[in-house]
Amino acid sequence: MRTPLLILIAGPYRSGTDGDPARIAANLARLEEASAPIFRLGHVPMIGEWVALPILRTLGPDQSADESTNGDVMYETAHRLLQHCDAVLRLPGASAGADKDVEIARERGLPVYFAIDEIPAA
Repeated sequence: MRTPLLILIAGPYRSGTDGDPARIAANLARLEEASAPIFRLGHVPMIGEWVALPILRTLGPDQSADESTNGDVMYETAHRLLQHCDAVLRLPGASAGADKDVEIARERGLPVYFAIDEIPAA
């Protein structure tokens, strides 16, 4: 058995939503759909929003309402997470943040997968 990997699931979150909360929630649900298959393969799934959203909620109304701060927190959280992740699963869809995650992963020499069936079992 291989050591379990911490795999960042990257894909659209706010992209293509025009800020519509229902569409953002649908994007998060799509990201989360990949978590169970990764877990079943013996790995630990991670989504940056799982970490960033509580931070945004606790920043306070002045900072969390600022769209530039929101983006900064999301990108910075993903960047920090990638210092601990072992791989990235890039889901389909336009997303500058997910593309940046892939770029950082490749710079670090981490595997980048584009489908669940590319991920080896632990």
